[in-house]
Amino acid sequence: MTIVVTGATGHLGRHVVAQLLEKVPAGQITAVVRDPAKAADLAERGVRLAVADYNVPETFDGLFTAGDKVLLISGNEFDKGRVAQHTVVVDAARVAGVALLAYTSAPGSLTAALADDHRATERVVRASGVPYVLLRNGWYHENYTENLAPVLAHGSVVAAAGDGRITSAARADYAAAAVAVLTGEGHENTVYELFGDTAWSLTEYAAEVGRRSGREIGYAHVSPDALVAMLTGAGVPEPFAAILAGVDVSIEKGELAGGGTDLSRLAGRPTTPLTEAVGKGLAALDALKD
Repeated sequence: MTIVVTGATGHLGRHVVAQLLEKVPAGQITAVVRDPAKAADLAERGVRLAVADYNVPETFDGLFTAGDKVLLISGNEFDKGRVAQHTVVVDAARVAGVALLAYTSAPGSLTAALADDHRATERVVRASGVPYVLLRNGWYHENYTENLAPVLAHGSVVAAAGDGRITSAARADYAAAAVAVLTGEGHENTVYELFGDTAWSLTEYAAEVGRRSGREIGYAHVSPDALVAMLTGAGVPEPFAAILAGVDVSIEKGELAGGGTDLSRLAGRPTTPLTEAVGKGLAALDALKD
């Protein structure tokens, strides 16, 4: 049996592979990548590399074998038909007869357009007949803490999320849940709603950034249209800017406020506090200055 991770050199994929290496021999892990040069460090540690691309279906022919456990990490190419991309992997898993197919989805509470591709992919996964796990990942701390430069430059967190609360967690936390599923037993045909342990607001986030940076940081609530205009002005493609603004609307409605303990239970530990993620984000910015 091999554990296969798609998108293995992405932000989440790297965390998953790193944590798998703490649990199973490297020879039992296959990292699916588009560019093997980006995974040279994984190959040096004994991880098997498989070169495949969601946009080239034939590259998945014969990639999986019966009994494999597969983690399908959702694609991030919003303009290339993510459901079709994901279906390529699901079909290959079905033909091979894998033992388990885990998919990184979005919370069931999320009604924003961002969730549409995930819901459609979930239907494809369920219809495949392959034993599955739906990992409905909540929002990542890093969605904010890896974008601190403009916050510090302008002294403001700008969003259209109102006073909505967010129960996010670190990528490493979501990776730990995925690893628990891939290395454990009894998870077949299960849906996990994965959120952090503690909810917070963007006002609280701005205050924490200010406290740690020693600067005055506020939170500016703007309309969704104004946010789209700001993002497109900064170079974000308009369709993706609209998706991000839609998530903010969902946050204001409380759709990412979370609930339950699936994530910390699967990870086997409390989730990473937002304060720790803010500290890491600021440290990373400082490192770039050195």
